[in-house]
Amino acid sequence: MAREPGDGQGDDDATGRGPDDMTLDELREEIESIDREIVDLIARRTYVAETIADVKAEQGLSTTDESQEEAVMERAGENAAAFGVDDNLVKAIFRLLIELNKIEQRETR
Repeated sequence: MAREPGDGQGDDDATGRGPDDMTLDELREEIESIDREIVDLIARRTYVAETIADVKAEQGLSTTDESQEEAVMERAGENAAAFGVDDNLVKAIFRLLIELNKIEQRETR
């Protein structure tokens, strides 16, 4: 069963109202807040990926780990399905994140 968007933190605004009860300006503020959260999560993910790159370099491991990439993509698809989001869109975003992390890893070696 697909979960509703926002089934976790921040379901409603500070007044306890959901999106159906918000004005256009309030909805735009909500989008702005969500966008900040997305950027924060990307920054956190990038930091962890950079730390992984450091560990790989210390251990002499390859930048690319295809089995790990496949696992990430599988999880992305599962999470997309769980939230009722287009899995192609979610997987495209994750492919981009993975590629950007690999480029960063190569440049820092």
